[in-house]
Amino acid sequence: MKILIVLTSHSELGDTGKKTGFWLEEFAAPYYELADAGAKITLASPKGGQPPIDPKSLEVGAQTEFTHRFDKDVMLQQKLAKTLKLSDVKASDYDAVFYPGGHGPLWDLVNDPNSIALLATFSQQGKPMALVCHAPCALLKVKLPNGEALIAGKRVTGFSDTEEAGVKLTKVVPLMLEDELKKAGGIYSKGSDWGVYVQTDGLLITGQNPASSAEAARVLVKMLRQEHRR
Repeated sequence: MKILIVLTSHSELGDTGKKTGFWLEEFAAPYYELADAGAKITLASPKGGQPPIDPKSLEVGAQTEFTHRFDKDVMLQQKLAKTLKLSDVKASDYDAVFYPGGHGPLWDLVNDPNSIALLATFSQQGKPMALVCHAPCALLKVKLPNGEALIAGKRVTGFSDTEEAGVKLTKVVPLMLEDELKKAGGIYSKGSDWGVYVQTDGLLITGQNPASSAEAARVLVKMLRQEHRR
């Protein structure tokens, strides 16, 4: 299993003067779930190099077994500091792709032409794609060869409006993900705020929030193993 993980390069939380980036749990949990299942993982981001970690995801209340493991994992920290540029990766080199969230993707991955093209190619090649929390925004502008939105008619989830209100960022974010997924034709559903909720539709896996990231990775591993057995 060769898996590509795509992270945001965006670090500014709108015009608040505060920092954002990717949510550490949403990277660490899938990384270890996938690595422990035997996957070879490549990391990429729009700008390459060290992607920004959302400082809030480093606070005590956001820590999990996976983030604690990351804190002690010098090799992974060094690997994270040297992500490939998204423009230099090809879907054909990987069996699947995973996008961690955090608020950063709302500013860069949603519009990034390399990311949009990459996801379109993964879809055309019939390979699984998993995106959690805010990262499903990267799907919004992806089109099928016939010009239709990739997520039109597909069951999806992502960070909910009520969760965005809960973190008091509804006036800061450039888009409300739940609303935009619906506008793009996605059949959006959600579980309880901050609970584990994952949706699968064909080869598309989406997770609602940080708590859903490990489960989304487990679903991806199961999907890849089933594909391998065919």
